[in-house]
Amino acid sequence: MQEGLAAARATGAQVLVPGLLALLAEGYHKAGQHDKGLSRITEALGTVERTGERWHETELHWLKGTLLLAGSSQNEVEAEAGFRQAIAVAQAQGAKSMELRAATSLARLWSKQGKRTEACERIAPLYGWFTEGFDTPDLEDAKALLDQRTPKVLSNDP
Repeated sequence: MQEGLAAARATGAQVLVPGLLALLAEGYHKAGQHDKGLSRITEALGTVERTGERWHETELHWLKGTLLLAGSSQNEVEAEAGFRQAIAVAQAQGAKSMELRAATSLARLWSKQGKRTEACERIAPLYGWFTEGFDTPDLEDAKALLDQRTPKVLSNDP
């Protein structure tokens, strides 16, 4: 991946560089190298600001939040800010799927912090917006979180 990025840069092209950096950051995340992933995200967000190419901006902010949480639970405030920024960018772009992904990550964080009601209230309307694709990972993830809302009480419980 690094060689491919270097080859693209050698041409002087800046197009798609943020997306390539996002892929590299995700690879570092999967390899447990969160600091290297965050470094690539910082680089990618700088490229976005410099070039105005915003195709992958939502994903970059979402990945930043994800990498921050994976690196340390001490990063919850920064991770939440990353997820919120991803949501804001997705809303501005009308990117509902990416908005759901970022909102689900934020809701998962809130749920972990004991804010389960707020978490479900955040993603329920987004989940309800979709009319198809319920077998996609993002919708399945959101549904799983929504299904954890409140345990159903059985009618024969005292």
